[in-house]
Amino acid sequence: MADARRLSRFHARGGGWVVVQSVLMGAVFASGVWRHGNWTGLPGILVGAGFLVAGGYAGIAGVVVLGRNRTPFPKPRAGSELVRRGIYAHVRHPLYTSVLLTSLGWALVWQSGPAIVATLVLIPFFLLKARREERWLRERFPEYADYERSVPRFIPRIRRAPKPV
Repeated sequence: MADARRLSRFHARGGGWVVVQSVLMGAVFASGVWRHGNWTGLPGILVGAGFLVAGGYAGIAGVVVLGRNRTPFPKPRAGSELVRRGIYAHVRHPLYTSVLLTSLGWALVWQSGPAIVATLVLIPFFLLKARREERWLRERFPEYADYERSVPRFIPRIRRAPKPV
């Protein structure tokens, strides 16, 4: 009976999303090592390394700003606050952005077609997961709807420099 309650709580917090994400991330990692190639050469590897660095930055910045609000589950934990500062002022889901960028970087560094395919599967997965998470966030934080309208989901807006007068 305790196991059934624990499983029910896991599911209610979005545990299924966590399991699928872990499998997809494992597929990216394993396929990069297992099915690597030599089709891009050094430029592709350098671009991949750039994506790895950018993804690492987004992930670390997201974790640092979230602090005690961070959870592996998409449903916000009780007592959490809506974070809108730091990297969250530029993207709503920097941790998902981090996984996407590092996955692409990993695939390019290993020059792995299967890892690129697994990375491409992560895109619709994170779109669906983010939509579900955002429904929970709107339920918990009424001000989330305004935040959602003003901050992009995964990719920060590139602001043009003002024209000189």
